[in-house]
Amino acid sequence: MAFFSSSLTSSPYAYPQNPKYSQTNLFHKPSAFLFSASLQQQHHHISSDNISTSPFSALSSIPTFQMPPNFTSKDLLTALRNQKDPHSTLQLFTWASKQVNFEPRYFLYEEVIQQLGKIGSFDEMKSVLNDMKVSGCEIIRQGTFLIFVESYAKFSLFDEAISVLEMMRNEYGVEVDTFTYNYLLNVLVDGNKLKLVEFVHCKMTSEGVKPDVSTFNILIKALCRAHQIRPAIIMMEEMGNYDLVPDEKTYTTLMQGMVEEGNMEGALRIKDRMVESGCELSTVSVNVLINGFCKEGGMEEALNFVQEMSLEGFRPDKFTFNTLVNGLCNSGHAKHGLDILDVMLQEGFDPDIFTYNTLISGLCKSGEIEDAVEVLNLMVARDCFPNTVTYNTLISTMFTYGTLISGLCKAGRVEIAGKLLRTVKMKGMAVAPQSYNPIIQALFKRQRTEEAMRLFREMMKNAEAPDAVTYKIVFRGLCCGGGPIKEAIDFMVEMTEKGYLPEFSSFSMLAEGLCALSMEDTLVKLVVQVMKKANFSASEVSMVMGFLKIRKFQDALATFDCLLSSRKPRKLYR
Repeated sequence: MAFFSSSLTSSPYAYPQNPKYSQTNLFHKPSAFLFSASLQQQHHHISSDNISTSPFSALSSIPTFQMPPNFTSKDLLTALRNQKDPHSTLQLFTWASKQVNFEPRYFLYEEVIQQLGKIGSFDEMKSVLNDMKVSGCEIIRQGTFLIFVESYAKFSLFDEAISVLEMMRNEYGVEVDTFTYNYLLNVLVDGNKLKLVEFVHCKMTSEGVKPDVSTFNILIKALCRAHQIRPAIIMMEEMGNYDLVPDEKTYTTLMQGMVEEGNMEGALRIKDRMVESGCELSTVSVNVLINGFCKEGGMEEALNFVQEMSLEGFRPDKFTFNTLVNGLCNSGHAKHGLDILDVMLQEGFDPDIFTYNTLISGLCKSGEIEDAVEVLNLMVARDCFPNTVTYNTLISTMFTYGTLISGLCKAGRVEIAGKLLRTVKMKGMAVAPQSYNPIIQALFKRQRTEEAMRLFREMMKNAEAPDAVTYKIVFRGLCCGGGPIKEAIDFMVEMTEKGYLPEFSSFSMLAEGLCALSMEDTLVKLVVQVMKKANFSASEVSMVMGFLKIRKFQDALATFDCLLSSRKPRKLYR
């Protein structure tokens, strides 16, 4: 975008040099909570006894009952919030608004509008807003319109979100002030609509609406997201011209932008400038810098920085610990991550799924299998047993167990791997083939063919369907394990019928066994079955069968191998 790369004086973000003015109230991140807080406060004092004795049961049959005389607006608000869906909320409100003792209170209308906004019922939202105006409601607040802005943004209707400003001013006579513009700008930045940010900011300036610290913070965030760090710094420097002082959010946003650009030196310079200005570092500010060190692999610097900040009163939070654990594991120091876990527990923080899964994965990759098992045991003991739901962008549960089970098998700890698999199943979790495959393979390698086959059949019955790797492992195990040749033959028939073609190296071992036992006819039948499943052409079939008919099995198998390798089977091994 051109305006992001231009100088501040020529950028639409630049403000005219107006006289000083008084600073309005600040906010960092507008949210629905800001404009619904008063609703929550008004309703907070209603006790459970009051709720239980309120005649909500009468409301379940809306057309039949009249609103009881003692049914207050706050009772109605509770009933609206308890409806099963937004349309039911609207139905109840429509009925209630027709009752003689209905009081048109703004928080009732806002609740209905907010519920409808969740499902994008914008026409109905506007209808309720119009009723709010006609009913003589005591006040129509800015917060009512911010619900519209938030709802439009939720459905990526950003032009409509901007049009709310005109609706406020022209249709309802509500002032569009700095707070309103800040809210809209922040929504646009979060939606990555930077061109619209430019448009709205120009509109704000042309209307003479004065910026506050939050306005600058939002625009600085927009510039950082556009990777325009230098213009963002210049914008911060311009704040003094408006009798505004950068706050913790200003500095932290700039530090975060520099960290994202990989510029830790720049981030630390902003930190020094922040301290020199008398603005205290917050926990968020410190965590941003810790994360920056970790992203660059500077774990020693990160740990030293934590120590330095702790001497100045900084107290690490869960994010701090998780950042350090993740950084240590990513840099190959998972064992040191265990030390961080110990400190975390001593400080009274409960590790979460991210903490445990990061450690388990890191320890497995480092070959520290026993430590990984201990972490898993601690995880279960502290009632943080993973499930199939991932938390944010975290490592999935099945990846964690697949990694751990695979690591246990590679380390020769097949019994422990089996116990872990049983534990996972007892917890009712869906177990993927990636968790079964390493154990089945390890059992075959130890000539424990019966156990391996029992586990395979159990997998087919109780878990996800075996994949191509599973069939490859089992077929190779049966061909190499010295078991009954009939079992290998039957399994090959089974797998080809399911669309999985045998790996030739395993098939050739079976072929040698069949020839040694004078079971050439069986070999011919198996070759024919595979050619059929692999969709060999008539000429290819004729070529292989020509060798088989004259009993040149080595030539037949060599040709068969060449043709099989030249095509992609319907289900490949991965």
